[in-house]
Amino acid sequence: MQTIKDLKQYTFPALLNNTLSKFSSRPALSFVNGTPLTYEQIGSKVKEVSALLHSLGIKKGDKVSIFSTSMPNWGASYFGIVNMGAIAVPLLPDFSAVEVTSILNHAQVSVMFVAEKLWNKVKDLSEDILPIVIKLDDLTFLRGEPEGFTISEFVNDVEVLEEDTASIIYTSGTTGRSKGVELTHKNLVWTAIQCQTVHRVNQRDKCLSFLPLSHVYEFTIGFVLIVLNGGCIYYLERPPTVSSLLPAFKKIRPTIVLSVPMIMEKIYKNKVFPTLNKTEFSKKLYKNPFFQKIMHKIAGSQLKKTFGGRICFFGIGGAKIDTKVEYFLKDAKFPYAIGYGLTETSPLLAGSSPKETIPGTVGPILRGVELAIINPDPETGIGEVVARGPNVMKGYYKESELTKSVFTTENDSVGAGWFKTGDLGLLHNGMWLELKGRLKNMILSSSGENIYPEDIEFVLNQHPLVNESLVVEEEGSLVALVQLDGEKLKKDGTIIEKLLAAGNAVGDAVHDFTEDILYKRDALISEIKFFVNEKVNKMSKISTIKFIENFEKTASQKIKRYVYSKDKKDKNDKKDKS
Repeated sequence: MQTIKDLKQYTFPALLNNTLSKFSSRPALSFVNGTPLTYEQIGSKVKEVSALLHSLGIKKGDKVSIFSTSMPNWGASYFGIVNMGAIAVPLLPDFSAVEVTSILNHAQVSVMFVAEKLWNKVKDLSEDILPIVIKLDDLTFLRGEPEGFTISEFVNDVEVLEEDTASIIYTSGTTGRSKGVELTHKNLVWTAIQCQTVHRVNQRDKCLSFLPLSHVYEFTIGFVLIVLNGGCIYYLERPPTVSSLLPAFKKIRPTIVLSVPMIMEKIYKNKVFPTLNKTEFSKKLYKNPFFQKIMHKIAGSQLKKTFGGRICFFGIGGAKIDTKVEYFLKDAKFPYAIGYGLTETSPLLAGSSPKETIPGTVGPILRGVELAIINPDPETGIGEVVARGPNVMKGYYKESELTKSVFTTENDSVGAGWFKTGDLGLLHNGMWLELKGRLKNMILSSSGENIYPEDIEFVLNQHPLVNESLVVEEEGSLVALVQLDGEKLKKDGTIIEKLLAAGNAVGDAVHDFTEDILYKRDALISEIKFFVNEKVNKMSKISTIKFIENFEKTASQKIKRYVYSKDKKDKNDKKDKS
């Protein structure tokens, strides 16, 4: 396992030099349908990027953004930026031109690397905002190339320190307010090293990457950790759909994959569960716990083949996975792992390896990190999770007051200096984390009971016709916003279209439905309400269900709760009236 003795210091230059000394001839980065570049070739690209930026006058502390989908040149350019002491500002590929403009201004970015396919999004930005643009695909200029430009001999003599900022990562998250999270070289490199205590990576590992590298989850665990140990990473040339992923799994046969819960949940709900309950006989067998485990194991064997047959670590993070899906994966002996963290913590705080996962929980605290629970409920022990360790961010860029607000003070039970995650959870035996939801999402009932909407949503999402859901409070009652599974209702396109319109939580009222459509809508609402309300406690029962066509989501596929909250709607109403 790579240690501090190997790297001498927790910086990206030290990490890359260590990797080049051990794995220079090994395959490093590639497209799925390309030929892998070796680490030696990546090292040459890194020097080229650093020299290019130096020739443009970029100095230590200057900001350089990367606006691109994941590709080999993304990683090479990142190292090229941070190895000369500049600060990388990764931008999510789905950011709009407005969001990009806001970030470029806030971070005072000097140069942008942009993928050719995203250039149209920003090409109309003024040169005052975006003076120099380099096409990431081939490192040629799209804007601002100096006359007679050449890359001279470049010697990188910049001293990079562990506490220097390596990245400022902007994410809208689920709060609606974009914040620039400052992560140091030590934050990111230390976390990647410690991730090896969850799962050991080696030079023979192959990682299939389809999440954005601009997201710290994919960056630290799916890139830095792999590079640290000389593994090879393959990137999709196209968006991650069934038609692009399945051939990629078959061709690469990866050992490591990082994913978000939605992918495995869809596989289970749309493929596994319907197949195992296809006939009346199989339905009866499936209801028997003994036979259910056998059927899950058989399905798991096929699932492993679908993913290439060599998977040994299928990481799931970014959001909480449906516990029912976890039980299937456990029975199936599928090597899934659970991780929890935030952008502010680089990201990992706790996680379980495939051998130790327990459905419904996260797992042990990452070695070297401290977690605690503040303001716990006297009866349940549930309180806010706070963290302390080398992976906790430097702060929010240019936001000193906001930074202060997310750390504990001397008045808190744990003392000052702990990062407040905003997540509710409890620690079993002081070391095994279980999450219960977001602190700001918790609903306080009229009788003073704590209601956790995420728990209700897990039950809702188990309904065969529910794709996703969100539970909010409106006028003292619990309302479920429900996205129906279009695939299962495709047999009657007219019905599904009108059902969605009829109950759309953000649309206008529609009056031209036949009695048949309205009857089916009301019957479905009643059926879903019965399904969830018989499984939850008295305080968590749903009073109203509204259908919604699509939820707005973050990069990690979390629903943007703030868009649908009562507070948000009230503010919008006030704006409309003013």
